[in-house]
Amino acid sequence: MSAPASPAPAAPAPDGALVLFSGGQDSATCLAYALDRFARVETIGFDYGQRHRVELEVRGLLRERFSALDGRWAERLGPDHVVGLDALGRISETALTREVAIEMAEGALPNTFVPGRNLIFLTFAAALAYRRGLKHIVAGVCETDFSGYPDCRDDTIKAMQVALNLGMEARFVIDTPLMWIDKAQTWALAERLGGPALVEVIVADTHTCYLGERGARHDWGHGCGTCPACRLRADGFARYQAARR
Repeated sequence: MSAPASPAPAAPAPDGALVLFSGGQDSATCLAYALDRFARVETIGFDYGQRHRVELEVRGLLRERFSALDGRWAERLGPDHVVGLDALGRISETALTREVAIEMAEGALPNTFVPGRNLIFLTFAAALAYRRGLKHIVAGVCETDFSGYPDCRDDTIKAMQVALNLGMEARFVIDTPLMWIDKAQTWALAERLGGPALVEVIVADTHTCYLGERGARHDWGHGCGTCPACRLRADGFARYQAARR
């Protein structure tokens, strides 16, 4: 008896998604998540004078890599948008917008916290999604592996969804596929979505390092290896690899 046929993949949702796509590991995984689920996917990035501006420079290559991985993804991937928010960088005295050492600031938050950043990002993303007719806004915020940033918390995102829908008379859905998983699980999610080939693209071509260093490639990707973002990424990759053995 022949083996039963594999079930056909579910039809993608037609209402479309806009992915907050920085060029880092988390946003790249979110892009794969959206391409797996929605018939039309667009991306948005923000230039706010970030110290690690190299993340913006890898975004175009990543979009090309994603299209090459899967013909369905290539068909679904729509335009990219980059929004200049230099005012945010000018008013932010943080380690992500100034050449200062990364350390804990007052209130037990690291000085990498850019006040209001995700709130501003989501507002601009919603305005663009409104114009482009996209219902879903996909963001890589996470309450499991994060530095205590209050604008990454689930309560904050739910409140923003309510505010945006009230303020625009819309029915946006803010999707947060990484909210309750850690970095090891994020790597595993990427493998489930796009196989080892997607994991390799994320290792080789995304950028996470707060200091903006590409340099030599580590097992987990490029970066200084010592900043909080690099340490979190490296630890998650090690745990992901250990779980696969």
